[in-house]
Amino acid sequence: MRTHPAQRTVAETVHGIDRLVRNVQTGRFERSLSALTAVGALVTAAEIFLEHDKASFGNKWMWAPVALGPLGAAAGVAGVFSRRMAKTALPLASAAIVANGLQGTWLHLRGIRQKPGGLSNLRYNLEMGPPLFAPLLVTMVGGMGLLAAVLRREP
Repeated sequence: MRTHPAQRTVAETVHGIDRLVRNVQTGRFERSLSALTAVGALVTAAEIFLEHDKASFGNKWMWAPVALGPLGAAAGVAGVFSRRMAKTALPLASAAIVANGLQGTWLHLRGIRQKPGGLSNLRYNLEMGPPLFAPLLVTMVGGMGLLAAVLRREP
């Protein structure tokens, strides 16, 4: 028997983390995380393009995260609508984004080390050199896609 929402007791109402846990258990969260991955991939790719454009794309690898952004977005959108894409295309694109993010962290660290004074002038070179932690944000977007791929999907 269904009751009117106003007649529910406080104990029956699901809030906050309990709602999130229920969404993960029922498979609803998988589609949401796929969509978040798509949005995150586009936003980070746009930001990376602007930042790497400032550096005149001096290294050919600067194009890789810009190219992977739309790929991750397409896989994320496909994962929202198709279980098959969520289990195949999304983890492949996300793994490539994670690998590129880790590579970018290494390349940014190398760029900081190449600044005058290298690591002995770390504070200045962290502020003036390539942003060390920015590629890790890209890695997190790829990680969201990998997590979405392993979560169960709602029927």
